[in-house]
Amino acid sequence: MNEAPDYSSAYVILHVDHGPDGHGMTFTIGRGNEICCAAIEAIGKLLVGREIEGLFSDMGASWKLVTGDSQLRWTGPEKGVIHLAAAAVMNAIWDMYGKQAGLPVWRLISGMTPEQLVGLVDWTYLSDALAPREAVERLQDKAGSRASRIAEMEINGYPAYTTSAGWLGYSDDKIRSLVRNAIADGWTHFKMKVGANIDDDCRRAALIRDEIGPDRRLMMDANQVWGVNDAIANMARLREFDPWWIEEPTSPDDILGHARIARNVEPIRVATGEHCHNAVMFKQLMQADAIGICQVDSCRLAGPNEILGVMLMAEKFGVPVCPHAGGVGLCELVQHMSFVDYIAVSGTLENRLLEYVDHLHEHFVDPVKTKNGRYRAPALPGFSVEMKSESLSRYIFPSGEVWRA
Repeated sequence: MNEAPDYSSAYVILHVDHGPDGHGMTFTIGRGNEICCAAIEAIGKLLVGREIEGLFSDMGASWKLVTGDSQLRWTGPEKGVIHLAAAAVMNAIWDMYGKQAGLPVWRLISGMTPEQLVGLVDWTYLSDALAPREAVERLQDKAGSRASRIAEMEINGYPAYTTSAGWLGYSDDKIRSLVRNAIADGWTHFKMKVGANIDDDCRRAALIRDEIGPDRRLMMDANQVWGVNDAIANMARLREFDPWWIEEPTSPDDILGHARIARNVEPIRVATGEHCHNAVMFKQLMQADAIGICQVDSCRLAGPNEILGVMLMAEKFGVPVCPHAGGVGLCELVQHMSFVDYIAVSGTLENRLLEYVDHLHEHFVDPVKTKNGRYRAPALPGFSVEMKSESLSRYIFPSGEVWRA
């Protein structure tokens, strides 16, 4: 699917007269990044001159401001490049809000009342699946035990899985070495890429299963390369390696296709979401029993507000949320939302995992930290996505020194 990626981000800084700036981004893999930057400039004009206290006092209204401009919506309401840009801007607003409050974003959101949390979400297209009043009631049931879950996360961290050992193109020896090193570091859940060649997929799956043994979990990711019939046929062959889920088995927009695949591959779960362009897509996937693992993405959906709406629906439908991460900055951002999900929304870690990819974290001021296969809770105020000034100056395209060279 992505044969020649060039990990990139459309990076935005919101400057304020007094106090810390807000940093945000959306993720791309090279060409097209400049289109996202242009869209960010268009959305950013909606914020210039506003008082930040007004933005923070009603973050639900701020989300509608960023996503709801009548002219920008004509390019595609809550989808496409405009929505990617909205994610970058909303991530920057939340980063600024956390820094102003002196809290990491996960603590900021987890400290809100059920009514405040529900008020962050635009329910216009979602209330047929979950009414706001019911959402408040479901949150209230878990509100009394939040403090214990916060303490647990600060001590133990959030469970994760690694994708770093299972990329396509690695030699068998490299795969074995990476898997063994990961096991030594405490990892118990592993994801491999599939879809290039089914015979090769089966060989690599056998190799990884042999290394991890029968008790550790193996997940598979097809990155959209199969049609529906191919997905069903290929998973019939890969079933023997006991995968927990098959991720993005076909086009991310094919809700009925996902439902058919899910019926044919169970008890293997169908996982998807990193390319679901808005909360409405997730709603329909859940309503159609087409999704067994919900993979929200902090740069595909427009920031915490929309992700929270998806998490609330997932909690009602009984679908575990295992966010998509990796890339550059995705781990830094979405870790906050997994902590929010456990502390304030779902209240459970059953079948919950957060993806981890071990590269490019060195460019961030507050990079993710893992230990024994778990994310450690971010402690610095903000959204953890601020890049080091040296990285920004060296890698900015096209004027940075790495591009000039």
